[in-house]
Amino acid sequence: MKHTTTKRKTWKAMLASADKPVQLPVAHDALTARLIELAGFDAYQIGGYALSGATHAIPDVDLEKFGEKKFSADWIMSASELPVLLDIDDGYGDVKNVTRTVQEYIRLGASAMFMEDQKPPKKCGHMDDKKVVETGVMVQKIKAAVRARESNDFFLLARTDAIDPEGVDNAIERAKKYLDAGADGVYLEGPKTIDDLEKIGKAFNGIPLATSILEEGGKTPWVSPKSLDKMGYTMILYPTTVIFQVVRTIQKALENLKEGKRINAQNAVNMKEFMKVVDLNYWAKVEEEIEGKGL
Repeated sequence: MKHTTTKRKTWKAMLASADKPVQLPVAHDALTARLIELAGFDAYQIGGYALSGATHAIPDVDLEKFGEKKFSADWIMSASELPVLLDIDDGYGDVKNVTRTVQEYIRLGASAMFMEDQKPPKKCGHMDDKKVVETGVMVQKIKAAVRARESNDFFLLARTDAIDPEGVDNAIERAKKYLDAGADGVYLEGPKTIDDLEKIGKAFNGIPLATSILEEGGKTPWVSPKSLDKMGYTMILYPTTVIFQVVRTIQKALENLKEGKRINAQNAVNMKEFMKVVDLNYWAKVEEEIEGKGL
């Protein structure tokens, strides 16, 4: 975690050693990143949908850019030593912007990133009316990202949102060209049927392959990790699993508070448990060793 000197495992090493497929919940803040690690996950992601909603209470429709998201990502990554997959949207501009984005996130400790081929203004991958750039434009961005990374251990996942506007077959062809350009894996967003998922899995057999599952309201049907593993997927992104339930829990807590109801102990941690999560013992040890007293 934050207070250790353990070097963050690379994404490639994590994929090689983790149970397949790797389940990737989103950390929308530092506390969630800590809880994901304590829950025993192998890795996590920082995704724009949850981050936009939690940080600014705005939708994922290209209202934030690199500077804002980098600031939040820095705090989140400081809370956990797990490998992290960062959503860098469309790279925030041309090849120069992609280069800077990759360099800066590597400096902060990112293990992997995914970049998509949407035209600006981009939006959540499970929303309607998405548009994609020409394949050649995305290929150039991937080459820029590959050139900018500091070592081959850094993992670049190329995402295509072409299923909606162009169909599954075209999306598969795009993804193959992204691999040829140097991407380490591909992420096809928004398959609409089990048949689509299976077709994509067969097309990229043996290649690091990702998709996302939104349990409520997404374009892709819910499929168990075991079934996706059999289809050939190595990474499953869960952009909304945590944030949707967090919102409902906050709403319920505020409703109960307004009605004058006491906390239900079964639905909440207590002070001792919370202090364990935020690692009070570490800070008490610092104070004790230096000042001779504990918190």
